[in-house]
Amino acid sequence: MTIDDTQQIRNILEGALLTAGEPVAPAQLAKLFEPPLPPEAVRALLAEIAEQWSGKAVELVEVASGWRFQSKPSIQPYLDRLSPERPPRYSRAVMETLAIIAYRQPVTRGDIEAIRGVAVSTNVIKSLEDRQWVEVVGHRETPGRPALYATTKAFLDDLGLASLSELPPLGELDTSHLLEIQHARNETAEAQLALSIPVLAPAADRPDAAAEPGPPTDHGEPGAAAPPLVH
Repeated sequence: MTIDDTQQIRNILEGALLTAGEPVAPAQLAKLFEPPLPPEAVRALLAEIAEQWSGKAVELVEVASGWRFQSKPSIQPYLDRLSPERPPRYSRAVMETLAIIAYRQPVTRGDIEAIRGVAVSTNVIKSLEDRQWVEVVGHRETPGRPALYATTKAFLDDLGLASLSELPPLGELDTSHLLEIQHARNETAEAQLALSIPVLAPAADRPDAAAEPGPPTDHGEPGAAAPPLVH
């Protein structure tokens, strides 16, 4: 590629990412050209573009689904004034369930109940599936073959993460937000609050511990011991 060719390719990549409205994988970006660019060349150019935008209010970042332009967190409070609608509010039960799935995945409902010490309402799981933060990734080979739940790429995208390895260690999480989300500014802030719930606190030590609304159901397995925590 000549210098002019390289600049034109950068312009095309920038235009594609700015207009996509969602993360785009490098493999998709490579197909914008004929013949397709080598993956390593695309990544190198994306890194150059990210550097060029580093001092602006909008930045180019890599998340689980690919690369995207997004506003910097420092200006988000101002941008929120353009969209005054409040984000959805989720109960502590939903937030705890999400945090357990994120750090212990894949897990069954029985695993979640064993950790939380209370029955998991179907509505709790459904709300996370509707948000596209968790999904069924298989079934455990035990009686009843219970579903195994794990987080999605959309969950990582909302947190601005490229992989699960970038989740903060449990010991570093802020545990001050224990009830419903009150003032989540955007999806990223909301998801970060979801992970601030103390996952390992025994139910007996929590004064508000109680079964979620809705009758408990038979999940096809006894309460399972939680799998080892993977940092």
